[in-house]
Amino acid sequence: MRFAILSFPGSSCDEDMVHAVLDIVGEGAEIVNHNDVDLKNYDAVLIPTGASFGDYLRPGALAQSSPSIANLKEFVQTGKPVLGVGNGFQILVEAGILPGGFLMNKSLKFRNGNALLKVENASTTFTTVYELGQLITLPFAHHYGNYFVDEETAKQLKDNGRIVFTYTEENHDGSVENIAGVLNEQGNVLGMMPLPERAVEEIIGGTDGLPLFQSILKNWSERNVSHA
Repeated sequence: MRFAILSFPGSSCDEDMVHAVLDIVGEGAEIVNHNDVDLKNYDAVLIPTGASFGDYLRPGALAQSSPSIANLKEFVQTGKPVLGVGNGFQILVEAGILPGGFLMNKSLKFRNGNALLKVENASTTFTTVYELGQLITLPFAHHYGNYFVDEETAKQLKDNGRIVFTYTEENHDGSVENIAGVLNEQGNVLGMMPLPERAVEEIIGGTDGLPLFQSILKNWSERNVSHA
């Protein structure tokens, strides 16, 4: 399986994603510059966190004007998995690939630490190695982590199982319905604010992020690898 790590000016965790996929999961991964828009030969796209284009205007706002976004939208239509974390989630929202918008944290301050999450849907491309209702701990680091959708959209997300992860402790940043991760309608794009690539080894604080990458690989293998 080949993973493209889509990198923008200001992306800061490209290498973390490469390490998680290449060294820990054992699959192919390479960083693809946002100006190199050919994604056809990849099986999945990962968009790392950081501060794309310096977060000017608002996080992800300038990235959505990159030549790579049109190609990314075509990639999404193929049904192949796309994961955006942190700033990557914000880029997916600004590009209209995922619904909603981002507001500044309720505290109006940058926050980082570990978030306790609940797996709300364990039957997605990204979560089949988790258990439904499982509690996991993932790092986070954001200033604009307050995910917002209107009441009608929130109900649709909930009714259709598109809310994948929720915050289980006090919702410090203010996200609607405690949303920490959400799917597109097709189910092949996941955006989440916590950072699973920073939780793939015990030595760096835990492995609760590893099943997410293993789920992507498992589902890809089941669809694409023939068993004699």
